[in-house]
Amino acid sequence: MLWIGLSELCALSLWYSASVIAPELIEIWNLSPNSEAWLSASVPIGFVIGALFSSYFGVADRFNARKVLAISAFLGAIFNALLILIDSSFFGILLRILTGVTLAGIYPIAVKILSEWFPKKRGLAIGILIAALTLGSSLPHFVVVFFSSLSWKFVIICSSVLALLSAIVVLFILEDAPVKSKRVPFSLKLIKKVVMNKPVMFANYGYFGHMWELYAMWTWLPAFLTSSFLTNSPEIPHWFIALSSFTSIGIAGGIGCVVGGLISDKIGRANLTIISMIISAICSILIGFTFGQFIWLTLIISIIWGMSVISDSAQFSAAVSEKAEDEYVGTALTFQMCIGFLFTIFSINLIPIIQRIVGWEWVFAILAIGPILGIITMVKYRRYEFNNEKV
Repeated sequence: MLWIGLSELCALSLWYSASVIAPELIEIWNLSPNSEAWLSASVPIGFVIGALFSSYFGVADRFNARKVLAISAFLGAIFNALLILIDSSFFGILLRILTGVTLAGIYPIAVKILSEWFPKKRGLAIGILIAALTLGSSLPHFVVVFFSSLSWKFVIICSSVLALLSAIVVLFILEDAPVKSKRVPFSLKLIKKVVMNKPVMFANYGYFGHMWELYAMWTWLPAFLTSSFLTNSPEIPHWFIALSSFTSIGIAGGIGCVVGGLISDKIGRANLTIISMIISAICSILIGFTFGQFIWLTLIISIIWGMSVISDSAQFSAAVSEKAEDEYVGTALTFQMCIGFLFTIFSINLIPIIQRIVGWEWVFAILAIGPILGIITMVKYRRYEFNNEKV
C-alpha cells in the first residue's frame, strides 16, 4: 500500500503542473482567456483517450501492470518536461493531452494493482489510493510556495522529477501482486449489459454528478481564492494563497478520502456518497457568499468543500465493481471513468464563461447541479439495494 500510494502521489503531480503556472504560460504562448480552461481540460481529454485505448486493447491484462505503470510515469515525465522548451500553444496543449494519455496508464492501473493486493476492504484501499491521487494532483500548488519567486520552469521540472521517482519506485521496489485478477477486457458489445444493469447505472449517474463538480472545483478554486484574498487584502503574499489551495485541495482532500473509506465500510457506500454530496453541494453554493470577505471564513468553507468533494470518489467505482457481472466489470468501470471525465471537460470550460456573467460570487453554484442529481440517483441505488436484500 505504501509504495503504490507513494508512486501515485508523485506521478499525479503531472495533472496540474501546467495549471498552477497558467498565467505564465498564457503570456508565453499568447493564449486567449478561454484557452486557460483548455489548458486544464486537455489533460482529461488525453486521459479519456488513453483509458479507452488501454481498456479496449487490454493493455493491463496483456502486459505486466506494474511495468505499464512505470513506463507511463516515465513517458508522462518526459512529455511534461518538454513544456519548458515549447513556445507554441498548439504544441503545448498537445503535450498536455499526451500527458493525460500517460496518466490513464497510471491511475486506473494503480487501482487494478491495488485490487489484486487487497481483494477485501477494497473501499478503504481505493480511498487511500485516491487520497494519494488528491495530494499528488495538488502538489504543484505546494511547489509554488517555494518556487514562486523563481522561474515557472522549476514547477515543471519538480513534477517531472517526481514522476520519474514514481517510475523508479514502481519498477524496482514495488512487487507484483501474489494473486492476479482474471482478465475482464473492455468490449463495446457489453455496453448494453452495463446500461441495462440498474444498480450499476445508478452508481454511474452518481459518479457523473460527482465528476461534474470535482475537477472544475479543483481547477478553479485556486483562482477563486486568489481573487477573493486579494480583494480582501491586496498585500497578501502569493505563497499564502498557494498554500491555501494546497491545503484545501490536497491535505483536506486526502483526509476526506481516507475518512470516507473508513465510514463507508460502516454505514454503506450509498449513505457515504449521499452525505458527501450534500455537504459539497452546500459548500459550492455558500463559498461564493464569502468572496472578498473574511479570509478565515473562505478558507474554512474551502477546506470543508475539499474534504467532501472527493471523500465519496472511491465508493462509486467500488459499487460498480460489486454490482457488475464479472464478464463486463472491466467495461462497466471503463464506461464510468470515460463518461465521468468527459463531464469534467464541459464543467471546467463552463466556469470561466459563467464567471464573466455572474462573477465569482455565484459561479460555483452551477457545480451544485452535479451532486444534487447524484444524490437523487444514489438514493435510488440505496432503495434498490434495500429492496433486493429483503427479497
